Amino acid sequence: MRISEVLGAKPSPDVVTITPDAGVRDLIARMAEHNVGALIVSADGTHVDGIVSERDVVRHLHHDGTVINNVVSAIMTAEVETCEESTTLDELMQTMTERRIRHVPVVREGELVGIISIGDVVKHRINQLQFERDQLDHYVHQT
Repeated sequence: MRISEVLGAKPSPDVVTITPDAGVRDLIARMAEHNVGALIVSADGTHVDGIVSERDVVRHLHHDGTVINNVVSAIMTAEVETCEESTTLDELMQTMTERRIRHVPVVREGELVGIISIGDVVKHRINQLQFERDQLDHYVHQT
């Protein structure tokens, strides 16, 4: 199973991005508006400059309550783990588990084409298991 299949099963291929110079308040508003746990930081909307998640916001707020008045680049993670559409689901699950990350941008030739969340991975895996169960059930009851 390849990441391209997981992306294809998502209701929308759109990726919500935010610029590095946007305010943290704007970041929080966009996350709430789109009901997502992370945004890709991109100056041009096509290249990954960073990623910022709910965890980043909470951790920075814990250490410095004034971070709410800062810009996204002050709290984003600049070294972003990415994957390609050809990456297998098992490879991505291993990476997410080892690195303890919940969102991975998908790139093609350096340009952003999607994002996979841990929720996408779990949903896809559950669907796979249900399909296999249904096939086995059909086989058992057919004979």
